[in-house]
Amino acid sequence: MSVTIYHNPRCGKSRQTLELLRRRGIEPTVIEYLKTPPDEAALKRMLGLLGMPARALMRTKEKEYKEGGLDDPNLDDDALIAAMVAHPILIERPIVLAGGKAALGRPPENVLKIL
Repeated sequence: MSVTIYHNPRCGKSRQTLELLRRRGIEPTVIEYLKTPPDEAALKRMLGLLGMPARALMRTKEKEYKEGGLDDPNLDDDALIAAMVAHPILIERPIVLAGGKAALGRPPENVLKIL
């Protein structure tokens, strides 16, 4: 089974999730999403697999969230996805994709349910 992790090496949870996968003998495809951000279609696909609205995948404490007025409850998923595409730092991490499923590694053990 192919496994992909959208990873930020500066994030502790992301590093822990990657280590958890490797301890289980899984060497995933690592996408450093700040260097290679997902496009709109990929982000929509991930959200669908995660079964969550765009707002639930946003890092609300980032300055881009506050400065962009993204706390406005009237913004729809398309507007929030566009903001995440423009500012990938807003995307919560890590996201692991495996076998047509996705999980957010918060906590890292969440990814075990899709393996």
